[in-house]
Amino acid sequence: MLLSLVLHTYSMRYVLPAAVMMGTAPTYVLAWGAWRLLSALLPARFYRELDDRFYTIYQSMVLFFFERYTGVQIIIYGDLPKNKENVVYLSNHQCTVDWIVADMLAIRQNALGHVRYVLKDGLKWLPLYGWYFSQHGGIYVKRSAKFNEKEMRNKLQAQVKAETPMYLVIFPEGTRYNPEMPKVIADSQLFADKEEFLCKECPKVHIYLDRIELKDIPEEQMYMRRWLHERFEVKDKLLIEFYDAKDSKRRNKFPGKCVHSKLSLKKTLPSLLFLGGLTASMLLTESGRKLYVKTWIYGTLIGYLWVSVKA
Repeated sequence: MLLSLVLHTYSMRYVLPAAVMMGTAPTYVLAWGAWRLLSALLPARFYRELDDRFYTIYQSMVLFFFERYTGVQIIIYGDLPKNKENVVYLSNHQCTVDWIVADMLAIRQNALGHVRYVLKDGLKWLPLYGWYFSQHGGIYVKRSAKFNEKEMRNKLQAQVKAETPMYLVIFPEGTRYNPEMPKVIADSQLFADKEEFLCKECPKVHIYLDRIELKDIPEEQMYMRRWLHERFEVKDKLLIEFYDAKDSKRRNKFPGKCVHSKLSLKKTLPSLLFLGGLTASMLLTESGRKLYVKTWIYGTLIGYLWVSVKA
């Protein structure tokens, strides 16, 4: 019986992070909303500066669960500067939580609050957060033929004009699979299962970073497209070597020196205690619980109305 209880508790360990991350959403949105109203009469830079701090607090809590709570090892290859800088982050898209890798790198550059995403349009309907991401500088785009290049360009230019610090995250591949191709998905899953690629644990995350100076990127659209294709060809070769190198010693690692990067508890635990404490305090009183529920309901409805008009 004791063994069964231990196994059940172990299997439920993923419930706690999900509950905390979603459970603190109303508290976070209320705190951010209060600042949004108070800063309405102030220069925009004051709003952005504190909004970036709010975002840092929440995402630091998220990173506590993704790094410290899971015990995953982060292994970084390449050149990762420690100082803040404006970044366009281009990455392959292999799993649902690829976005957290951008956070892992940004916090190590002390730029976590500057992260903004180019997001697929459907994510704007996330309760509370869909609205907030657009307020934090996220840009929603429709894919394929529905992609509105002019609208995206205008939104980015507005950010540049406002001199907004940017750690702009883009996944050029757009998506990880096509739900209209069930046979391809089924075949991929069978192959992954056969090769033992599927597992419940991911003890290590290998991140290969290739930092490219702005001057080395072509400006003309035709050359830019070709340059981007070439970068992803390089990426595909790296992944093939990582998984299938003939020399077993080169397998499961990228070329070059690597650093085992462990995130300090000082960068994540205070955020968890702060947001968790605020949320717990709210839920201890009847008026707090009512406000909490109303924030979920009315905040979500207001957010849906906002993104349907603005995003």
